[in-house]
Amino acid sequence: MQSSRCFLSLTYSNWRSLTQRCRMNSTAATGAAVTGEKLKMPPPEGTDAPENPKLVKIVNEIASLNLLEVSELSGLLKRKLNLPDASFMPMAGVGMAAAPKEEDEEEAAPKTVQTAFKVKLMKFDEKQKVALIKEVKNLLEGMNLVQAKKFVESAPAIVKEDIPKDEAEKLKEALTKVGAEIVIE
Repeated sequence: MQSSRCFLSLTYSNWRSLTQRCRMNSTAATGAAVTGEKLKMPPPEGTDAPENPKLVKIVNEIASLNLLEVSELSGLLKRKLNLPDASFMPMAGVGMAAAPKEEDEEEAAPKTVQTAFKVKLMKFDEKQKVALIKEVKNLLEGMNLVQAKKFVESAPAIVKEDIPKDEAEKLKEALTKVGAEIVIE
């Protein structure tokens, strides 16, 4: 009779899954009838299952423990379940242990060393503009006088990028001699 109710609202696409459920329900019903247990209806899909009273009782008891008792419980669980020492930690220990660990990682991490530098022309002395244009033309390959003049007049501008520190220092020194204000980034 139960299986006939299951098949009333049946579509072809879910026929197999429903027949399997019906078979399982009928075998469970006969097994429950033999043992005298009541069958529980499974919760609908998309909703939370009702809480297991046995687990709720255990959670409430654990929540009422103080830190020493939690530590003892942790030790007992480790021995009973053969777990390594680091797998269980009391909640208070997690917060306190996390902060120093982050600081140690920051200190242990190697400091990043800048290897590529950028030379930037910030401004220049108007009295030495011609000398600066000539120096820029000589230092930067492929630049003619007109391009060098436009470049100098467009300050602040990047002279060179991604160069080693010693080359950046030499470029800064040469341009500073002819009235430029240079910044190395």
